[in-house]
Amino acid sequence: MRESTANCPSPASSRTVDSSLPELLVCSEDDVRRVITSSPTKSCTLDPIPTFILKETIDVLLPFVTAMVNASLREGCLPASQKRAIITPLLKKPSLDAGEPKNHRPVSNLTFMSKVIERIVAEQLVKYLQVNDLMPKLQSAYRRRHSTETALLRVLSDIYAAADRREVTLLGLLDLSAAFDCVDHDILIERLQQSFGIRGNALTWIRSFLHERCQQVAYKGQLSALTELLFGVPQGSVLGPLLFLLYTAELFDVIARSGLVGHSYADDTQVYISAPATSASTTVQRFISCVEQVDAWMSSNRLKMNADKTQLIWLGTRQQLDKLTTTELDLLSARVSFSTTVSDLGVLVDSQLSMADHVTALSRACLFQLRQLRLVRSSLTTESAKTLVHAFVSSRLDYCNSLLYGVSDELLQKLQVIQNAAARVVTGARKFDHITPVLHELHWLPVRQRIRFKLAMTVYKCLSGLAPAYLADDCVLVSSVASRRHLRSAEARKLVVRRTRTVLGARDFAVSSAVVWNSLPAELRVSSLTVATFARHLKTHLFSCLN
Repeated sequence: MRESTANCPSPASSRTVDSSLPELLVCSEDDVRRVITSSPTKSCTLDPIPTFILKETIDVLLPFVTAMVNASLREGCLPASQKRAIITPLLKKPSLDAGEPKNHRPVSNLTFMSKVIERIVAEQLVKYLQVNDLMPKLQSAYRRRHSTETALLRVLSDIYAAADRREVTLLGLLDLSAAFDCVDHDILIERLQQSFGIRGNALTWIRSFLHERCQQVAYKGQLSALTELLFGVPQGSVLGPLLFLLYTAELFDVIARSGLVGHSYADDTQVYISAPATSASTTVQRFISCVEQVDAWMSSNRLKMNADKTQLIWLGTRQQLDKLTTTELDLLSARVSFSTTVSDLGVLVDSQLSMADHVTALSRACLFQLRQLRLVRSSLTTESAKTLVHAFVSSRLDYCNSLLYGVSDELLQKLQVIQNAAARVVTGARKFDHITPVLHELHWLPVRQRIRFKLAMTVYKCLSGLAPAYLADDCVLVSSVASRRHLRSAEARKLVVRRTRTVLGARDFAVSSAVVWNSLPAELRVSSLTVATFARHLKTHLFSCLN
């Protein structure tokens, strides 16, 4: 893959920044203690002692550990002993061929101390980037308060709004090959300096972190020969993902210059454009031009895009989709056909945005898990059964469930049947027993109320500065609109509800979030509640609505 991009022109960065991070600050013993105690208790075969022993003896070892960390920060150097990794190949999907190397993800198992130092550096780096607003706004991976659900809410909200304007959306899901492992160190260092203002001792430490790394692969109880890494950032490290986000931050500028919108979760990038169905041919040409520019940018940055693995789909109402005639297009060196359903960050999105395919797949997966649990239910306590149901069923029902707001009652009923079955597995209730008392006993909100709970919590976080800016911008208080401050709704801390013309338009986060929030009682919409208090009162309110 490196050879395929060897002759590409060097990247030309268009970003400059006035702020700078010239050095990394030494930390106190309290800082080091906090990082160690809050870190997962995981050990690597390269660790001199198991992590749990380090935590148990932290009072004795803390001064020495702090001295080691601060020596690394002052000298701008990560010791060679902390730059060695044991690679554990993990199969990307259970359905893939385990005998094919490319189907595995090369996760680096690093020493615990290296991760401690990385976390301290990452905290300072993230704080600097946030204060100076340098983080890529439309990148949702490895960032606090961002998730696949917030990313999908943003993307689908744009698509719902376009459908409400009687437009169709062309969505492309781009695929990269081994993106983390292809990062060019020299390009990354130059970009950190020029585009993000990281200089001096801080840049020297990051250069030391990247260079002279080595790794071995652990397979069937044996270790491969030690190999030096000439490029890439280690998956499984703390800093690696953050550096990858900064490395690819300019990608959004490339997409924006083409007149399209992009959103990424790590190396999963979505590119989309909305336009009237009558302008489909022009839309396709603009999309192809954008992908070509993205591919050129990728190649100049030594990354490789797989055109033949790119997924394409038209999204909109049935009436507008019927006007389209394009079924495939030439994308770079591949002929790509349009799909009727695509898998987007674990959610199946169909062309008419009904979510029917997603609900069907979700029901199938949950029923499989319930069948397995029924086989062992007699050997489990009630609490153990409840824990397993939460792990294997409820977690699936709750994953990205805010996207199901406004879907048909028939689809919600399918999911409610799953939850009812899960409740019966836990409590031992019989098939024809009334389920409402069972759900109350478990204190489980029904599926429809769980969706409203998720949306209301998201709005609360948006208004409290605890959500991504790309969602918070959609939550507009009536009191913040000059022409409406005199209204009674302004005093009640309600949100502006945008008018819509279609059912899909009502599912736009800017609309659905306002409708759900405004339906809450006034005492829940006050700003003085903590997250935990709001969640508790919200759940109580939603239960009361069932009576």
